[in-house]
Amino acid sequence: MVRGVSVTLVTSLKQLLRGQPAPAGGRKQTSWPGLAAHYRSWLPVGDNTPIITLLEGNTPLLRAPALEKRIGRGVRVFLKVDGLNPTGSFKDRGMTMAISKAREAGATAVICASTGNTSAAAAAYARRGGLRAFAVIPDGYVAKGKLAQALLYGAEVLAIQGNFDQALAITQDLAERYPVTLVNSINPYRLEGQKTAAFEVVDALGDAPDWLCIPMGNAGNISAYWMGFQEYRNAGRSRKLPVMYGFQASGSAPLVLGSPVANPTTIATAIRIGNPANWEKALTVREESGGRFRSVSDGEILAAYQLLAGEEGVFCEPASAASVAGMLKHATEIPPEAQVVCVLTGNGLKDPTTALENNQANLHRNLAPEPGVIAQLMGL
Repeated sequence: MVRGVSVTLVTSLKQLLRGQPAPAGGRKQTSWPGLAAHYRSWLPVGDNTPIITLLEGNTPLLRAPALEKRIGRGVRVFLKVDGLNPTGSFKDRGMTMAISKAREAGATAVICASTGNTSAAAAAYARRGGLRAFAVIPDGYVAKGKLAQALLYGAEVLAIQGNFDQALAITQDLAERYPVTLVNSINPYRLEGQKTAAFEVVDALGDAPDWLCIPMGNAGNISAYWMGFQEYRNAGRSRKLPVMYGFQASGSAPLVLGSPVANPTTIATAIRIGNPANWEKALTVREESGGRFRSVSDGEILAAYQLLAGEEGVFCEPASAASVAGMLKHATEIPPEAQVVCVLTGNGLKDPTTALENNQANLHRNLAPEPGVIAQLMGL
């Protein structure tokens, strides 16, 4: 130890060099600046890029003891809780980059197709950046919480009588013909922002996990995670790469089936996509990581959804629970002592209807306002 330098200070310096916050102590802590600032050297950000941020990123990697108990064999399970981003989903990671680069290019309006989360994030970041936001959605298939967000943020929402894949085709056509920037995950800046989640996982664990389980809809997020893990590995920030397990709902599983699904159906509306825009990227991830694409039923998704809330205290939207449902379904394939990260992509408050219709709690109504009545129901 260098004379006069405390162990705490040395530890703090080492953590800062690894991109981790220093432990609490006597010195003032630096607040989180948002992912574009924190990971600036890893992103296509220049001196002339106006960073549009809501201080997204830096979401928890939460240990999951109830899930570990179910799996056993010394397997450690972590939840990447990206529903704690500013608009409640992982889409904020990509949108800070997509909107910042749109502003840098002189755009005045952005457009997206959405099952809900993309429209909420696009609207929030666009309005913060002074841009108009348009969202094309499948009418009747966007959860109320997400639709409410997009509308309140000021997006102009256009609901079509069709599915997400048709909405995406429309937005692509409009972006090619008119001065409006498309901010779906086919926009490369979206994946650049989303890859930072992989950086955060490695920064927290000290290395890449053995398995990464993730829901797949348009397949941009699994592609972005793999990009991030590869970049960190190539730079010597991790020693290994994870096996990537992507999970789709059985009624909306084109990547599992190997062909598009014309009329996808699932309670997990965020992944109700029949022809993923990032199809080829996702296949590359599967091949390079030695991973698997599997499907889970709506029943399995809802069981995992309830388990996460009821036993881990984590309220995610149904699509997020697909990662946990898939992990539990294929738990025997996980090596003993492995570290597994399940990505939870969105907050449960995005879809209050599903929560109200799929819980095992008791809601007592029309009760007399008397302590005795309440005590009796409480079993006191």
